[in-house]
Amino acid sequence: MTNILIQIWRWLMQPKVWRFVGFASVVVGLVCYALSSSFNYLFGEWNFLKIFLYGVFSFIISLVVLFVNIWRHSRSLRFKAHTAYLVLTMTSLYSFFFDKLMNGKPDGYSLISCASFAIMSLSLSRQTQCGFEVDLLYFFLGCLIVQLMKIKLLLFILGAGFSYLLIILRSSVHSMDVGRDNESAGIQDANSIVIEVHSHSPQLPSIDIGSGMVEQLSNYVKVLQQENSYLFEMLLEKLEEYISYDSGFKVSEPDFMIEALPTETIDNLHKTAKLMVSSGFEREFSDVYSNIRRECLVESLSRFWFQKLSIEALQMLTWKELEDEIKRWIKVSKVALRILFRSERRLCDQVFFGLSTTADLSFTDICRESMLQLLNFAEAIAIGSRSPERLFRVLDMFETMRDLIPEFESLFRDQYNGSMQNEATTIWKRLGEAIIGIFMELENLICHDPMNLEAVPGGGIHPITHYVMNYLSATSRSRKTLEQVFEEDYGQSLKEYPKIDDKVQSSSPLSMQMSFIMELLDRNLEANSKIYKEPSLSYVFLMNNCRYMVQKTKDSELGTILGDVVIQKYVTKVRQHHKNYEKNSWSKVLDCLKLDNNDSMHPNEVANSMKKKLKSFNILFGEICRVQPSWFICDKHLKREIIISIVKLLLPSYAKFIQRFQRVLQLGKNADKYIKYDMEDIATGLDDLFQGSGKSN
Repeated sequence: MTNILIQIWRWLMQPKVWRFVGFASVVVGLVCYALSSSFNYLFGEWNFLKIFLYGVFSFIISLVVLFVNIWRHSRSLRFKAHTAYLVLTMTSLYSFFFDKLMNGKPDGYSLISCASFAIMSLSLSRQTQCGFEVDLLYFFLGCLIVQLMKIKLLLFILGAGFSYLLIILRSSVHSMDVGRDNESAGIQDANSIVIEVHSHSPQLPSIDIGSGMVEQLSNYVKVLQQENSYLFEMLLEKLEEYISYDSGFKVSEPDFMIEALPTETIDNLHKTAKLMVSSGFEREFSDVYSNIRRECLVESLSRFWFQKLSIEALQMLTWKELEDEIKRWIKVSKVALRILFRSERRLCDQVFFGLSTTADLSFTDICRESMLQLLNFAEAIAIGSRSPERLFRVLDMFETMRDLIPEFESLFRDQYNGSMQNEATTIWKRLGEAIIGIFMELENLICHDPMNLEAVPGGGIHPITHYVMNYLSATSRSRKTLEQVFEEDYGQSLKEYPKIDDKVQSSSPLSMQMSFIMELLDRNLEANSKIYKEPSLSYVFLMNNCRYMVQKTKDSELGTILGDVVIQKYVTKVRQHHKNYEKNSWSKVLDCLKLDNNDSMHPNEVANSMKKKLKSFNILFGEICRVQPSWFICDKHLKREIIISIVKLLLPSYAKFIQRFQRVLQLGKNADKYIKYDMEDIATGLDDLFQGSGKSN
């Protein structure tokens, strides 16, 4: 609630607010007065001439109220005297004729016009010091109370309450102005040496050549500092959601801080700057101003909980602590470059207007410490560990620096800040180099995977496959940024870069990097498959892992990066591993079902041969049904494809063999006792394969 009241009060202190209030109230007052009974009593019925004259009069009065701040600093006593005389004459004439001719009760339009003119008078008292504004306010408030009493005596309470509200409001706002002026006023010594300021010089109070000048400047800057504290509270409230949560950075008016500062404060500093520079105290002015503004900026950044840590201290933090610091750095950098530094730049340009060199030097002194703090943090991350887990935060920092480079170029544009701009660009490139280094570290991790000596039970997906493919899939979401990094395209216009074609060529540096990592992973898996004692299981392992690689590629931006050729390469590998599995597991089984077509064989020899083959089939098929249900096919569609393929190979051959076996005369009725599996048993046994119900190597 306190913050809301402070904001309302700060809002009421803004000249632009009172300018709008004055213009709106005079328009409402003039329109309502034209429609009121008071106008009809005084001037009679409307005609074309009256409409024209009243329109011209209203237009002039509205313009005067809208641009009254032009005369706010006028020191001409003659102008003030004539203005006060004109207002006194007009109000006296109006009061005379109004009292003489008005006998009936006023209508609502009359009441609204009086209230509007009273508010207009309050607005004028905030914008000018000609001497008549307060009297005009009292006049219209008096008219309002009298008209309310003519309607009903008890309405005096309403009129008095409204009048009290406006008078107290004016008194409170005026007391704030007086307090601020007293706080910023220079303290003069009785024996001080005084500079005589000529008519063409800035109109300032006499200032002591020595300590008096600096003291008055300090007071002015402290007033600015006090204003800044109010504005920073407003900034914190505007950015509360952005600072507290992971929402986007959105500030519709990044210049609101500088625009909300009272113009008197900036004018005082500007006049003091011109006077001190012309008197040879340029260095003293710049030092006092820069020191106080620098402290204010450092304090502002600290309010965002951003610590000032050395590179050595940052490298000692745990990754979790460092990750939190990176998130905070990203937010603080955007606020600093797009609001705080931007406001300091504009403030320096206004305070040192006409003194561009001094403005540039002061801005450099104010922002250098805070800017170096932000850049040093980024540099510490850029030269730090290349652990793959850091990639995504380093990418965030790279993108932040990239997006803020235009702000660096805009703010640090002068000859004194060229090194700052170059430093920012250099650190941005180092972050890009760090990203490339992290990918190299990922390659080393794949090649020296400590789990290479461990077989995955059932031929499932290896942990390194899970890790690498999920990693590549996640990184592919930053495809455009990674393209820029691997092409080392730091000279390209940042504003044009987001327009890059969405279709990445398979020959791009990023595509080649991703393909190489996939190739390393594939080699790793080939080597790992040799751990399995059963060759068929090694092919199941390769099938599972290659299928997973294909699916993760297709389901993410990784497929766009690699292109169809690379994807098809691994699809072909899956098919090849499938064929190798069938060959190793089922070729001997199918050989048992081959029929002898030698007509010269004796019937007994045929019967014995078929009995041996059927016995071998029963043993081999039974062994497969005992072992392979513990194996695992991770993708249900691939599992279905494999089983259907085996069914198409096995069932027709088995059915044909059994039919022939049952027709052998030498076996007779005893043929059925040799048949261990009927067709349904075969189908059931195949459906039970690859359930992953046990462990096997």
